[in-house]
Amino acid sequence: MADHPAVHPVDEKLPAVKMATTGLQHVAAMYAGVVAPPLIVGAAIGLTATELTFLTGACLFTAGLATFLQTLGIWKIGARLPFVNGVTFAGVAPMTAIVASTDDKSDALPVIFGAVIVAGLLGFLAAPFFSKAVRFFPPVVTGTVITLIGVSLLPVAFGWAQGAAPSADDYGSPTNLGLAAGTLVIVLLLRRFTRGFVKQIAVLLGLVAGTLVAIPFGATDFSPVADADVIGFPTPFHFGAPQFQLAAILSMCVVMVVSMTESTADMLALGEIVERPADERTIAAGLRADTLGSAVSPVFNGFMCSAFAQNIGLVAMTRIRSRYVVATGGAFLVLMGLCPMAASLIAVVPRPVLGGAGVVLFGSVAASGIQTLVRAGLDRDNNVLIVAVSLAVGIIPITAPEFYHAFPETAKIVLDSGISTGCVAAVLLNLVFNHLGRGGRDAHEVTHPMEAGEEITGATRAPATP
Repeated sequence: MADHPAVHPVDEKLPAVKMATTGLQHVAAMYAGVVAPPLIVGAAIGLTATELTFLTGACLFTAGLATFLQTLGIWKIGARLPFVNGVTFAGVAPMTAIVASTDDKSDALPVIFGAVIVAGLLGFLAAPFFSKAVRFFPPVVTGTVITLIGVSLLPVAFGWAQGAAPSADDYGSPTNLGLAAGTLVIVLLLRRFTRGFVKQIAVLLGLVAGTLVAIPFGATDFSPVADADVIGFPTPFHFGAPQFQLAAILSMCVVMVVSMTESTADMLALGEIVERPADERTIAAGLRADTLGSAVSPVFNGFMCSAFAQNIGLVAMTRIRSRYVVATGGAFLVLMGLCPMAASLIAVVPRPVLGGAGVVLFGSVAASGIQTLVRAGLDRDNNVLIVAVSLAVGIIPITAPEFYHAFPETAKIVLDSGISTGCVAAVLLNLVFNHLGRGGRDAHEVTHPMEAGEEITGATRAPATP
């Protein structure tokens, strides 16, 4: 009797208990990342605690739907790899810029949703063509973009650490900063002295511990949980019908390119980890899932979706490669989105506690980008210039927020996003230095200013011996 072909680990269905526990582990690894964008954008708009809870639940729900689409797939949609999808960090800065440029804050979310829908649909159409352009997005570009995502969001963590609002009397107080520092220390201790599942959920445990520590200081408010319903549903277009403004659409289209770039890099990396290399067809299918999930997400009041890099690290560490495990995690996300009380738990966490955990969370994103840059070949002078200039362009809105003050408001929606401008700069510089003219040949010439034997003090190096 002929042997049945072995099932690839990616397509393996584990026992129910293991499927559930490992699926929860993926949720724990990305939960804080999913709820951070709605917290940032909701705070910028000035949403009430109830509205913020609704927005958070909606993002959890749509993250689950996008994860289903990516892991299980339909037709030519979905990479069918153990990918967790959720709200992309890349869209936070442009979305807050849209909020700042909107006079009536009640229109901010409809404008954002309209822009995300258009960007998602255009991205869906562009997916097969984008997958052919992978060579224009090497590690030097993707690494720069991922680094900028983390660096751009670190100021958000620092703001959280100071308190809920700059107008509050205790904003920046020693108590708030102490709570943030204490949470950071707890997370670091958990990461250092624990292992396995506890180590993987160190950020989540840090949030819980920091919240408990904050209770005696009167910094914890449980009213969002008391006011939340046990069962609910993210009503379509709860915040109003989508509005379509050209400047916002252009801004989110740039974010979509950033998101597709990051997802492509993630698919290439995950394909190697699970020993099922991502080819052009897989990348195109994965990008269709990302973009379609993004287009559908605003219908249920969610934001643009993308792959979560931290979950790729979880797959690499646990060696559990089943896509059905991640799909189970997606089911938990949907259930959490349908239970406002569960979603409201994050609203209980004091802002300084979120700030302490955010330092680890956002810093880890930047570190992931640096790891990618290390693999990019920074011993090549062309790549050093690409990274140097792109990072400088991307950091402008962070270090000099008024740099583009003389530009029109519509232009500032894009320019005030360091991620968007840095990505555009990296792609263009990579084309100029590594693809056009002699760039492709010169890119392999090592012309690093610190050659072997040169003293750091700047002393003149002796001529090389022939």
